[in-house]
Amino acid sequence: MRILLVEDDPRLGSTLAEALRSLRYHVDWAEDGLLGWGYLESVVYDVIVLDIMVPHISGIELCRKLRLRGTQTPILMLTAKDASQDKVLALDSGADDYVVKPFDLDELTARIRALLRRGVNPLSKTLCWGELELNPNTYEVFYQQRPILLTPKEYQLLELFVKKPQQVLSRSQILDQLWSFEDPPGEEVVKVHVKDIRKKLRNAGASPDFIETVYGLGYRLKSI
Repeated sequence: MRILLVEDDPRLGSTLAEALRSLRYHVDWAEDGLLGWGYLESVVYDVIVLDIMVPHISGIELCRKLRLRGTQTPILMLTAKDASQDKVLALDSGADDYVVKPFDLDELTARIRALLRRGVNPLSKTLCWGELELNPNTYEVFYQQRPILLTPKEYQLLELFVKKPQQVLSRSQILDQLWSFEDPPGEEVVKVHVKDIRKKLRNAGASPDFIETVYGLGYRLKSI
């Protein structure tokens, strides 16, 4: 799951980003609304956490812009203001939830989990490609009903392929989707993860080229 955090307080932003990453979320942290909008133009997020009072583009304005263009991603607003009219303003702009500073970190992460659950389509719990099955709720993977044990990053990469099976994904595109903008690894890391996933799929009975290499371009799943 990938979260965008827009927060201009360096100490709070760093603390929140670190806490969320420790829970295995991928977090991109923007310190102003303009940078946050740039991230949103490049990446699809599962949850957006917005501080209302950020420079350049406020959280309220950013939320409105997202809803006007049809973005349905759950949005959680953060603010130091606790007056009822401020809460109404945030919710009317399109926010799904509202938390007043200072807040309890455990409560905030619980609210984020609730928003993530709300975004899950109950009719699409299992992702399938041929005899491969992935459960996004339990992170279980099966091939021909045989379980495959993947690391969290391997699961996220395989899930990305299954969600975009016919699209050729370059290494740089994969890095943008699965790693934070702040400290991405080199492209060689993607090659290693693909190699390891192929080995585990092959051990479960899949063909060696279940994940195809499109030379000079990237990777995709082999057509069924």
